[in-house]
Amino acid sequence: MLDAIQFSSFSEFLDMGGYAFNVWSVYALFIIFLVVNLLLPIRKKKQILQEQKRRLIVNREMQKNNQGAKGLDNLTDAVGENS
Repeated sequence: MLDAIQFSSFSEFLDMGGYAFNVWSVYALFIIFLVVNLLLPIRKKKQILQEQKRRLIVNREMQKNNQGAKGLDNLTDAVGENS
């Protein structure tokens, strides 16, 4: 297996036969691409969940306010003060 390796030293491996910049830049771009494609959806999911929680809280508050207003309307109807 080690006979198949064509580099005689680690520095020669890093040099990649004179194509080190091209080879290692492609590896770096791939890693950046991979990290971005893993982290952005996670971040977007967190934002969506936070927005849904905020909407749920706002909807609950609106329902409470609407129920309070209906109760006030019922009180004024009972007293005979329609506006």
